[in-house]
Amino acid sequence: MNSGRRKVLKSTGGAAVMGLAMAAGLFKPGSAWAQGAWNKAAFDTKSLNDVVKALGGQSATESKDIQFVNTPDIAENGAVVPFTITTRIPNTESIALLVEKNPNILVAKFDIPAGTEAWVNTRAKMGHTSNVIALVKADGKYYYATKEVKVTLGGCGG
Repeated sequence: MNSGRRKVLKSTGGAAVMGLAMAAGLFKPGSAWAQGAWNKAAFDTKSLNDVVKALGGQSATESKDIQFVNTPDIAENGAVVPFTITTRIPNTESIALLVEKNPNILVAKFDIPAGTEAWVNTRAKMGHTSNVIALVKADGKYYYATKEVKVTLGGCGG
């Protein structure tokens, strides 16, 4: 009996589990979206200053305590550029990734729970060679670091 259930779960992947959970009423469709966390205005911005203001700040200060780790200087494929961002700034609340030359500068924002190590690992599309910015919120203030990433094959239609 157990092996039959395992075969079904293996062959259908997570879809079967998700379907069963929905049928059991454990969650409703759409509940996976972060309710109340979506800040459309921030994702519609075009500059670092606009992002900071849309997130509720006044300005951002450059910091050497923010680093890009395992982020390439040259990305061969702009469709999947890897980014790892770390910060040693105490009481980090969030880390955001910005790409200056993308149509919308804010790519992603991650909230960092109190007491956890402040780092994120993600991938982003880049259409062109551009400065990328790690924006960190700590104790209600914003800090940033910048790195240029050269793109040889654009990921945004380029």
